[in-house]
Amino acid sequence: MSQSVPQAATRAAAQAATQARRSAIQLLDQILGEGRLLSECLSAGMLDKLPPEDRARAQRLALETLRGMERADRLLDKHLRKNPPLMVRNALRLGTVELAHGAASHGVVNAMVEIIGKHRRHGQLKGLVNAVLRKMAEEVPVEWNRLRVPRLPKWLRAPLVQAWGAPAVAGMELAQFTGAPLDISGKPGLDLTALGGQVLATGSVRLDNAGQVSGLPGYDAGDWWVQDAAAAIPARVLNAQPGEAVIDLCAAPGGKTLQVAAAGADVTACDLSEGRMARVRENLERTGLSATLVVGDALEQAGQYDAVLLDAPCSATGTMRRHPDLPHAKDGSEFGALIELQAQMLAHAWGLVKPGGRLVYCTCSLLPDEGECQVEEALDMFEDMSVNREALLLPGVDPAWVTEEGGLRLRPDFWADLGGMDGFYIACLQKAA
Repeated sequence: MSQSVPQAATRAAAQAATQARRSAIQLLDQILGEGRLLSECLSAGMLDKLPPEDRARAQRLALETLRGMERADRLLDKHLRKNPPLMVRNALRLGTVELAHGAASHGVVNAMVEIIGKHRRHGQLKGLVNAVLRKMAEEVPVEWNRLRVPRLPKWLRAPLVQAWGAPAVAGMELAQFTGAPLDISGKPGLDLTALGGQVLATGSVRLDNAGQVSGLPGYDAGDWWVQDAAAAIPARVLNAQPGEAVIDLCAAPGGKTLQVAAAGADVTACDLSEGRMARVRENLERTGLSATLVVGDALEQAGQYDAVLLDAPCSATGTMRRHPDLPHAKDGSEFGALIELQAQMLAHAWGLVKPGGRLVYCTCSLLPDEGECQVEEALDMFEDMSVNREALLLPGVDPAWVTEEGGLRLRPDFWADLGGMDGFYIACLQKAA
């Protein structure tokens, strides 16, 4: 007898959910086993064969698992005599986190058993997966919230504690575990109340449970773009004026370029990556804004500009609440080369600033070596450079966030009651006339 339509639809939905879970496990294998960032996995097309809704589900499951991984491991290790293969452990982690988020236990257990059972190397472990996840279904509702907030890996936690202290780092870890709402920047003067979000003091609009971004009011009209509230502050500090010549170095994905263009400035956006610059081009087309796009090395750019915006390549440790893969995919070994590159780029960018002009230097890093220390050294190097502290005192910016050398330090534990913010360092450097 053939299946009824409802039965067929239910089975199809279950199969789609299982495929999304399988893809999430594959993402975790790459991040935790190969040290690849989620963005790298997506750029390589790992989820391209999935429909959009399943692609989004796979990403969400992977990110939720990374956020809750320490708690999951603490519960799982009580029932594992020896460490299973990574792929099997990731399936157990994902299943445990799903149970913690309220997923139906039979659906989670059956899906993970099916995924492992069909694996050509680990199929014999499906019984283990079944037994352990059934234990998790009993224990998670009772034990999950008794466990501490997951901590950052030691390689990153240690320097952050040294820089900001253990209580601040605990706040950052809570922000990462909680995740990030969706922040939006809009064109000046437009009313974005139809989005139904909260207008933050800095001007960004914050949405909880936003759903599909492209379906939100004003997206097709190009009224706004997605941009974390902290990431929107550097362009506001730059305060580009109509007709000014501005260059945005390392511009992709383009949020700051859009802000500067919306202000009426004549903006040049430069980025080394053709693929990332394609996103800038798409965002400009959707919003109806204009900029000159240059694919090339920031260190090779020439000319003179009224204002320069340098969001330098960095560790991106400030974005952990949105990218929990980063602390697990990286180990800090590349930070020395990044710090050297930042110093070179800052010095070159200074040469692009007209007399009397300004440079906003920023990084989405929580490490002082990539922010405060870079500006301190630049101030010692260039006699015609000074800091403009007044430019930092924007609406919504706490004066206590201004640092000793004259920059602005933003951290994920700030605005904890509002959902936090990305970590950033921002300095406005003024050139003598």
